[in-house]
Amino acid sequence: MDIGHELLVLGVLFVIAYVLGRLGKVIGLPAIPIYMLVGLIASPNFHFFPLSFKSSDVELIAVVGLIFLLFSLGLEFDQDEFFGNIRSLLLSGGTRILINFGVGFAFGMWVGWGSREALIIAGMTATSSSAIVTKLLIELRRLANRETPVILGIAVVEDVFIAIYLAIVTVIIGGATNIWAIVLQLTISFAFLIAMFALARWGGRVVSRLIGTRDDELFTILFFGLAVAFGGIGELLGVSDAIGAFLIGLVLGATRYKARIEQFALPLRDVFAAFFFLNFGLALNPATFGPVLVPVIVAIVMTLVLNTAGGQLIARLNKLTPAEGLNVSGMLQNRGEFALILATLAAGAGLDSRLTPFAGLYVLIMAIVGPVLAVNSERFGGWLFSGQSIGERFSRRRREAAALDDAPLDPTRDRDFALAEAAMAGAAGDDLAALDVAASDHVPVGAVDGRGTFLEDDHEGELLAPGESPDAQTERDPEY
Repeated sequence: MDIGHELLVLGVLFVIAYVLGRLGKVIGLPAIPIYMLVGLIASPNFHFFPLSFKSSDVELIAVVGLIFLLFSLGLEFDQDEFFGNIRSLLLSGGTRILINFGVGFAFGMWVGWGSREALIIAGMTATSSSAIVTKLLIELRRLANRETPVILGIAVVEDVFIAIYLAIVTVIIGGATNIWAIVLQLTISFAFLIAMFALARWGGRVVSRLIGTRDDELFTILFFGLAVAFGGIGELLGVSDAIGAFLIGLVLGATRYKARIEQFALPLRDVFAAFFFLNFGLALNPATFGPVLVPVIVAIVMTLVLNTAGGQLIARLNKLTPAEGLNVSGMLQNRGEFALILATLAAGAGLDSRLTPFAGLYVLIMAIVGPVLAVNSERFGGWLFSGQSIGERFSRRRREAAALDDAPLDPTRDRDFALAEAAMAGAAGDDLAALDVAASDHVPVGAVDGRGTFLEDDHEGELLAPGESPDAQTERDPEY
């Protein structure tokens, strides 16, 4: 295949992804299953379209996509939320993860593919997709709901679990048999984790001084290089490239340049991550779905039951109503990028080949079922816990929506919602402060943190001209 033909085919794939993505958004589907479906259509294993694109053609770019997925996850990690409410978050999120992981491991052993494979399956079923959860909260306008802080707190705990789990599972699936070699590798992994978490917690000011530059091009090159380099460091240390990228994202997210990094990193993430999901779809073979169909169906039923019951348990622990507990479970049903990352790691380690079609089919279905349940959770909650029928509930919601459309605009309400939406979408303090001080003549550069609180910094006297934004952040879609 010559380079011109390769470029043409790749361009056609992304145009198809765009068209299907637009159709998916009409019915509320996230982009992850869309990109996987496009990869499946373009693979040599699928003959519906006259395309024959190979996984090896985009493999390196897909690895960069994986790195930027975890880099962005670390970048948007809310340390203040985690350390400020660590006890309640660990109780709610830890209980949920423990139940899901334990039952998932038992299910993996029942499947009978091996103990290491069971550990991978447990990880796939244990955590939700924080990206899809965040996207749904914004699009469904539930940021002001009482259960939303609980949902976001659980997502933060799951991010910490993912970091620790990846460090452990990478060592276990690596095939080492000497107990002392395993202990040494785990010690290195945890030392790396602790050092990077400590740097993120207490070294933000120092790192800010090291990476500060006014040149946008050089700044982009710097954080891109750091993300890729720490992915390589993680791989060399035996904790995987994914966890290395997550940790450097965590450190950079603790600096005053977080908003500026997001401004340039998120478009890169969206493009490279599309390659990752596309590449995963290319590796899928519909002929391999048959042997995993029963395990996937059982895993889906198990996930739905556990998360629905878990939502009610979380509601009790946090003094929420049963209807709000149903909203929690609906939001946390989603599964996405982490299951695919685990399947990729498992394939690289030579584990059972059935893990790839299992993860692909499981994520495809859950990434569709999850948003559908989240969209309808309030309606079902009203029907189950208030005695109203679904039709009555839906009619009342339509009347309320019509009344809101006819009501006069409330600038204060719109401003408050814009602030909340910006915060939940991962926008840092520069964007929030710009909304708060729009009427001011000058805005200090780098003088706000991720919550919009003014801080002291080392660049006193750096002022912007009236009307100039310090880090004008483009609108983005927090898909991953």
